Amino acid sequence: MHLEKIVTLANEKVRLRFLAMERSLRAVGCDLPVWVIPYDDSLFELPKGAEWWEIPEMTGWLRDWKTHPTMRKYQCLTISGYQFVDADVVFLRDPAKVLQEAEGFVTSCGHWHDPMETVTPESMTFLKKKSTTWQKGVFNTGQWACDRQLFSFGGLKERAEESGFKSSCLLFPFHEQPGVNMLVNSADVPISNLTLPPYNMQSTWAGDYSGPYRSYWRTERETPYLIHWAGVPMEVLRDINELFYKYLTPAERLEWDEQLKGSAKIRKKGQKSLRSRFRGMRRASKLFWNELSR
Repeated sequence: MHLEKIVTLANEKVRLRFLAMERSLRAVGCDLPVWVIPYDDSLFELPKGAEWWEIPEMTGWLRDWKTHPTMRKYQCLTISGYQFVDADVVFLRDPAKVLQEAEGFVTSCGHWHDPMETVTPESMTFLKKKSTTWQKGVFNTGQWACDRQLFSFGGLKERAEESGFKSSCLLFPFHEQPGVNMLVNSADVPISNLTLPPYNMQSTWAGDYSGPYRSYWRTERETPYLIHWAGVPMEVLRDINELFYKYLTPAERLEWDEQLKGSAKIRKKGQKSLRSRFRGMRRASKLFWNELSR
């Protein structure tokens, strides 16, 4: 695979995440341009070598459908020769070199053993018709690479609006994972995962490293070329978080710590709300069974 660019999705809210990702990319010797898809209209000043990338007709179409903002990632499927990463990634090795011998659509996540976030009932039915081992072909949509264009804009629009695809690709309200997975698996492209044989790379997900992490990386081949913090709460202390923090300036670290305090409060409030809903469900269940026993 010949990489020509790095693509990401960002807005002002994830500026510090983006800056760490971009700095790590340059630190491993990769000088490829970085194309940044706007998550929304909250933009910020990008460093040299990065530029905002928007396809107006794609953005307009997705807005017409009132899709989740992360579905703007679909525009990646209309280009070739790129590595996509979410902003909460740090590179450990040059992706252009790591992927040099790879072909087709390449990911390096562990969703093959926990695929439920990547599918809907509709898309799972589609995937099961393709293969009895469909789990090997699903992936986290926070990081992937592809050497070819999978759709024109018109072709993607037509596919996503099909009756069997629409609820996963356009109407799913939470995120883009089922939609991207379904679209890619419907295209004529081989899908490979670097954490599976014959590659056997160690996990790229920060959540799999609760303690010391370098002991898992015994050889260069086993060492992940990136680490992704998808869904991992950063207020929880982990050794692997140092790979992110080393790319922040002292002032940025102070700013980040303030952000973490706010995130922790929101998370705590959400946990209280969840407990209240569970208590309500238990009360409703008890009343229901009381009614049945009369």
